[in-house]
Amino acid sequence: MLLDIQNLFISAPDKEIVHGLSLEIKPGEVHAIMGPNGSGKSTLSATLMGHPKYKVTKGKVRFNGKDLLKMDPNERAGAGLFLAFQYPKEIPGVNMVSFLRASYNAVNKAQNKKFQAMPLYKFKKLLQEKMDLVGLGRAFMNRNTNEGFSGGEKKKAEVLQMALLEPRLAILDETDSGLDIDALRTICEAIRTLKKPGQGLLMITHYERMLKYLKPDRIHVMMDGKIVLSGGKELAAKLEKEGYDYVRKILSEKNPLKVLQ
Repeated sequence: MLLDIQNLFISAPDKEIVHGLSLEIKPGEVHAIMGPNGSGKSTLSATLMGHPKYKVTKGKVRFNGKDLLKMDPNERAGAGLFLAFQYPKEIPGVNMVSFLRASYNAVNKAQNKKFQAMPLYKFKKLLQEKMDLVGLGRAFMNRNTNEGFSGGEKKKAEVLQMALLEPRLAILDETDSGLDIDALRTICEAIRTLKKPGQGLLMITHYERMLKYLKPDRIHVMMDGKIVLSGGKELAAKLEKEGYDYVRKILSEKNPLKVLQ
């Protein structure tokens, strides 16, 4: 199992946000989590990456057979976990080449102690190839990371990081938000092209449109801090048409988790 979450409870300083969530992702699978605002989706993604704001009070998380909760954030990245942020931060004074090269060398060194830092000229060539794939102009190489970028450009920069680091599991937290149709298509085609055999994807989204491009193996609906319903692509279509009232109706029936499985 690539990611195995069992009965996870997560709290912020003032309240409990996630209440008994369980999720399993096998190597190579693409999963999507949908749900209304405030259901805990972004809290889950940030917690998996090790954000200090959130505290796991109960439950287990194993990543590639190891206890994820015992790892520091840098160890999680080195183990092959990646998070594309919903709101990428600007890093003034640090250009894209420096930031991405440092990340690339650190992650590869964590995975292979014999790895030698990639020379700058060679890294720039690799970076240019990946930038072309994600639709980010080469002029961005020497700009400060995310500083002055549009919302769409920031999202492309996140996918660029994923393309370089080649994580075992990539978590995409609302990567589709703020993108026009053309930018979304470019990003999704890049993700699809760059996805390696055995690499897992966990997408967090409000909309069906991204799922039409990346075609998840499983869709989960998260409400009130837990996954309440799972299904295939037909579940996303139902949500797009009827909204989350459809889920509430299903949950009022007996054995709701058997529906759409």
